[in-house]
Amino acid sequence: MVARGDVIWTPSPERIASSNWSRFAATAVAEYGAPPGAASDADVLHQWSVDDPQAFWTAIWDRGGLGPHRGSFGDVSGGVATAPSFFPDGRLNVAAALLGEPTERDALVVVSEDGARRALTRRELSDAVRAAAGALVADGVRPGDRVVAVVPYSIESVVIGLATAAVGATFASASPDFGEDALVDRFGQLDPAVLVTTGQHSYAGKRHDTVARSATLAERLGVRRGVMIAAPPASDGVWMHWDDWVGGATPCAEFELFPYDHPWYVLFSSGTTGKPKAIVHRAGGVLLKHLSEHLLHTDIRHGDVVFQFTTTGWMMWNWAVSALATGATIVSYDGSPFHPGPTALWDVVDAERVTMFGTSAKYLDECAKHGLEPRLSNRLDSLRTISSTGSPLSTDRFAWVYAAVAPDAHLASVSGGTDLCGCLVAGYPTEQVRAGVIQGPALGVAADVVDDDGRRVVEQQGELVVDRPFPSQPLGFVGDTDGSRYRAAYYDQFPGRWHQGDRTTRTADGGFVIHGRSDATLNPGGVRIGTAEIYRTVDRHPAVVDSIAVPRIVGDDQVIVLFVRLRDGVVLDDGLIADLRARIRSELSPRHVPAAIGQVNRMPRTKSGKLVEIAVRTIVNGGTVAETGALDDPSALDEFVDHPCLAQL
Repeated sequence: MVARGDVIWTPSPERIASSNWSRFAATAVAEYGAPPGAASDADVLHQWSVDDPQAFWTAIWDRGGLGPHRGSFGDVSGGVATAPSFFPDGRLNVAAALLGEPTERDALVVVSEDGARRALTRRELSDAVRAAAGALVADGVRPGDRVVAVVPYSIESVVIGLATAAVGATFASASPDFGEDALVDRFGQLDPAVLVTTGQHSYAGKRHDTVARSATLAERLGVRRGVMIAAPPASDGVWMHWDDWVGGATPCAEFELFPYDHPWYVLFSSGTTGKPKAIVHRAGGVLLKHLSEHLLHTDIRHGDVVFQFTTTGWMMWNWAVSALATGATIVSYDGSPFHPGPTALWDVVDAERVTMFGTSAKYLDECAKHGLEPRLSNRLDSLRTISSTGSPLSTDRFAWVYAAVAPDAHLASVSGGTDLCGCLVAGYPTEQVRAGVIQGPALGVAADVVDDDGRRVVEQQGELVVDRPFPSQPLGFVGDTDGSRYRAAYYDQFPGRWHQGDRTTRTADGGFVIHGRSDATLNPGGVRIGTAEIYRTVDRHPAVVDSIAVPRIVGDDQVIVLFVRLRDGVVLDDGLIADLRARIRSELSPRHVPAAIGQVNRMPRTKSGKLVEIAVRTIVNGGTVAETGALDDPSALDEFVDHPCLAQL
């Protein structure tokens, strides 16, 4: 049995030598003043990247090909809470940077669950973006305006996202499965000028018509233009068909350069405890951060094929589209990951010769629980990197990937968030992979773990923080005129530090283990417990498909309540309850043992697959959840209301 921290993969000398990381490290020493040890020691390279941010981020700008208008480096000495500009004089157009040269190499491939395949070359994508940019200009869209889209990860989603950036407007997106009220909660904060929607979408073989909803959404948002990728609803002239809209405009011949800190995206917090925060991200900072992650941590090379399974409502869509800047082809799958069959995504990996496959820890967990062994059903010989995010990847799932998927792929478990549109801790392609452990802090990010008093701790649970500025700190929140909500979200708890809100352990060898969200941490008897610890043990049980653990307030203390979803036909009886408690006690501690265990048929998750522990905690303690639009299936919460197991407490 593999234990957490066991070495599970070691890159070959040839793999190390050919990596972008090694080539960059050698250049950093030769041209940017990095110490000689940085060429062979990842820890030395990381330390240099945070000690000399000017040299490191200048190297990323230069090696990423962002153009000649970098300007001078900013003053970042004021500390992380100042969220400084790294290149205040810099100017760029992020759409132009992502599009690159208009060649005949594929830029974008979209595979649908019905087997349809659409592709655009670099030249075709550039032409489409220029046409859509011209249509935006014709509709009066100017720098500072907002464009929103409710679309799947499709060709049109990438085109409208890049076209919006090309004209200097700010873009926000959501997947078509969001409810109307949830969309208004998000986009209503932005006063958008243009809404792009799809008239229908399919998932798991079922077709969903969204024409009527789109019409009312446009009215509620008060947009000047509605564009539908299907036959648009009858209207008073607001609506146009996508093809007519882009086809009737004069394409933009040139893309204007905008300031480094020009707003690029608005991303939204999950919105399960209140109206979602609308987080404004700066163009240059996000692109620099993504380049560092794509080129170095994920080792994406020119000509690679990058397949990130995501929706447009998850920040990983923004991350995936940025991979165009590396010269890679990006691949999307539109539909259910298990339709038309359980190997749907692995089939895409083979068909498109994918070199980097990114997905969620939940997807890998579902594959393993269903007994899949993709290496037996698929070739997967093109895979060089597998990236996992969204929630902690358990030790067992590390082992499953190497045994059942790709024995010689670099498995990069990463963690960051919507707040920074990137990673704080990430994979190192030149270093050993240890089961259950994220390899190290992202380059240029001074990530660390501190206790509740702000003291650095190792091999002890604490809070994930960042001590120094990094480029993709957001500009702020929409509507937060004095910045108080922004400061409270990230800087007030640990003054002088960015607080990510993840319970984390930093290992003695410099790795990171994420235990769960801080606001969902369990605290029975005053002992703080990360929920991911419990899930790692419970979800290994052969009868358990999924689980969620929350605190129930009892007097002045709290106890743990565990809910489990079991395999079809399995009933939670006294024997299974005793078995689960015994496993938790022996593998974790008596403090981890739940006071009550209950069975449910569904687990509430966001549309990006994250468990909504806070919502369940609210219900278990007698409250109600007002905002459910971000949930994949809001009715899943109903099972937790007055659940019979709570009567035991």
